[in-house]
Amino acid sequence: MQLQHFTALDDAERERMFFRVPEPIGIDAPPELLSVALGATLYIPASRDRLAELILRQRRGGSTSMVIDLEDAIADGDVDAAITNLANALRELSAGRQAAPLLFVRVRRPQQIDELLARIGEGVDSLAGFVLPKFTGVDGDDYLGRIDAAQAHIGRALYAMPIIESTSVLHLETRASALESIRQVLGKHRDKILAVRIGGTDMCGALGIRRDPDLTIYDVHPVAEVIGAIVNVLGRADGTGFTITGPVWEYYNTHDRMFRPLLRNTPFEEIDAVRFRTHLVSRDLDGLLRELVLDRANGLQGKTVIHPSHVNVVNAMSAVPHEEYDDAVAVLGVDDTGGVLASTYRNKMNERRPHRNWAIKTLIRSQAFGVLRPDIGVVDLLTAVVVR
Repeated sequence: MQLQHFTALDDAERERMFFRVPEPIGIDAPPELLSVALGATLYIPASRDRLAELILRQRRGGSTSMVIDLEDAIADGDVDAAITNLANALRELSAGRQAAPLLFVRVRRPQQIDELLARIGEGVDSLAGFVLPKFTGVDGDDYLGRIDAAQAHIGRALYAMPIIESTSVLHLETRASALESIRQVLGKHRDKILAVRIGGTDMCGALGIRRDPDLTIYDVHPVAEVIGAIVNVLGRADGTGFTITGPVWEYYNTHDRMFRPLLRNTPFEEIDAVRFRTHLVSRDLDGLLRELVLDRANGLQGKTVIHPSHVNVVNAMSAVPHEEYDDAVAVLGVDDTGGVLASTYRNKMNERRPHRNWAIKTLIRSQAFGVLRPDIGVVDLLTAVVVR
C-alpha cells in the first residue's frame, strides 16, 4: 500500500508544474509523513454497489485515501448487508493486486472491528486501519485495544483515526476534562494513531445548526471554538501532538447566493482561466477553497470529503508554493542560535526559533504534495487537476 499525488498529470506537465515532485509514500512511512499525505480522505458508504470497482475508479480520479463507512451512511437495518458487501470488496481488491487507495473502515462500535476482521479473511491485506466515531476517553481504550489485538493476529500495523465529535467535547462545561481524557488515551496508543479527525457535522447537529455554503466552519463560532481547543490540546508541536484533519465540506453544487463569491478575479485572469473560476463558484468550491485556507491557518492538515469533485481541490491546495518552501529551508538551514533573516522573496522576516515548527511541517507537506515552481501558483495546479 502506497500513495502518490497528482499521478494523472503526464511527465511534461509535472515537470512544468513542480520544482520538487510529490514522492511516493508507503504505508510503512513515518506516521508524521503518512498522516499529512492522506490529503483529501473520501468517504464512501459500505453499501455501494460494485464497491471494489468504485474504489479503483476513484483512485484513478485522484483519491489516495478513502474511508468506507459503516456508521452514519448506513441505515440500522442494512448494517449486516453492508459488512458483507465491504468484506467482498476487500477480498476482491486483495486478490486483484491493483493500486488502491489507503483504505480505512469507519465502524459503529468497538466490537465491529472484531466482526469485520473475522469476515474479510485475506481482504485484510487491503486494509490500512479503522476510523473510530464519537471517540471519547471512556470508550477509547476498548477501540484501540481491539486494534492492538488485530495487529498481533495479522502481523502488521493497523492505524486508527479517532473522530472527535461527541457532546462531551462540544459542551463548554465538560470540554477540558473530555479532551484531557482523550489526550491520555491517545498517548498510551501513540504508535497506532495516524491522525485525529474532527466531526464538524455532528457537532453542528447537536446544536441544531447547519451552516450555509456561503460560510465556512470558522464562521460557526461554537464549533470553531471546539476546533481551537482540539488543536490546543491534541495538536501541539512539542512531540505530544497528532496530525489533525479538517472537518467535511458538505456542499457540491450551485445554490442561490446572498453574498459575493470568495474568489478574486485577478489570479484567474492572469492565466486566462476566468471560465474556470466561474466553474468553481458554480459548484460552491470557492467556499471550500476559503475553508481550506482557514484550516491550514488553524493548524489542520488535509480534509474529510464526501464528493469526488472535492478530492483534487483539497490536494492541489496542499501543494507547497515555492516561496513557503524557500522560507522553510532557510529557517531550518541554520543552527538553533535564534535571530531573524530576511526572506529571499523580500517580503517578510523569518524568525528562526518561532518559525521552526512551521518549517518542519512545511517540508513534510512538500514531500507528500510537492513544491510548485516559482512561476507556478496554486491556481495553475487547480486548473490542471480539477475536472471541469
